[in-house]
Amino acid sequence: MFGKQQDPSRTENATPKRIRKQRNEGNVPKSAELGKAVSLTAGLIILTLWIGQIRATLTEIFRQFLDCTRVFEVNTENIYSLSIELSLKIAYMILPILFFLGFLSLVAQRLQVGKLWTTKIFKPKLSRFNLIQGLKRLLLSPQTLLRVLKSLLFCIALAIIPAFVIYNEHENFIYIYYETPEGIAAYMLNLGFLLAKYALIPIILIAAFDVWQSRYAYKESMKMTKDEVKDEQKQAEGDPKVKSEQRKKMMQMSMKRMAKQIPKADVVVTNPTHIAVALRYNTQEAPAPVVVAKGAGHVAEKIKEIAKEHRVPIRENVPLARALFKACEIGDMIPEELYKAVAAILASIWRLKPRQQPQAH
Repeated sequence: MFGKQQDPSRTENATPKRIRKQRNEGNVPKSAELGKAVSLTAGLIILTLWIGQIRATLTEIFRQFLDCTRVFEVNTENIYSLSIELSLKIAYMILPILFFLGFLSLVAQRLQVGKLWTTKIFKPKLSRFNLIQGLKRLLLSPQTLLRVLKSLLFCIALAIIPAFVIYNEHENFIYIYYETPEGIAAYMLNLGFLLAKYALIPIILIAAFDVWQSRYAYKESMKMTKDEVKDEQKQAEGDPKVKSEQRKKMMQMSMKRMAKQIPKADVVVTNPTHIAVALRYNTQEAPAPVVVAKGAGHVAEKIKEIAKEHRVPIRENVPLARALFKACEIGDMIPEELYKAVAAILASIWRLKPRQQPQAH
């Protein structure tokens, strides 16, 4: 298929970062045929709506010329005034058509390209001046063959359509002999509109195909290798090794902070092996027990090890440990719904060691 990626190693769709980079450089999917279809359609629309005004303006211009031929004095001032007047009338007749065509062409390009403004497309690239590569793109490129086929189809359509219309209308040509000049002009205009309408059909079909094909070719040309995707992910997210080292350092710092707080805890609630949560209750610091350390896996084992070293009571309570681990972060007070469960554990500890009650802190 035309535009398919030729490099078998490029199997991955382009990442958003690559697409943004290419857009900033002006590399976007764009169909040239769509502009032709839009221009022709816009031209038919505006001419249909504006033909009456064109007729009135031309009639006025011709009458003015014919009426003033006898009394017009040829001098510099009169010629200048007449030129200005005629220019204004012609501008009033033509400018709406040009503005309408330009506006719809701009809309068509905006729908294709989106919001984009860049000057990088004007920067010269030495690769464009490579004669050999240029000849290859011109003569051997599949895209060149596709453009030739589209142009050939377009020429065939424009050859067949007038022949078909003229063949159907040839019986009416004899009656033109009896028409007034205005009638002949009207007939020719109607015939021209009919030709343009028929020509729109293949042009729109070619444009629709070209829009799809240009987007397909752009998507294929933007494909990346798996290594390129991995490298981009590393750049965007950071090297996994570096991130692992950063996490390790953060964990070490967190453990150092917790190691200072665990000896001050009143109890460590465990899962028993997977989770450990250290609680401290001091009414002068907070109205409810506070989580001073928590962890899972290796961190939980470390918390229990420090707690044993400093003789901090350790109590196994699976549902409470899970609830505390899930609901609280370090430095948070425990939620109200866990007051009773925590109070029961603290009360049992204080009964055994009255000196560790919160008043002693």
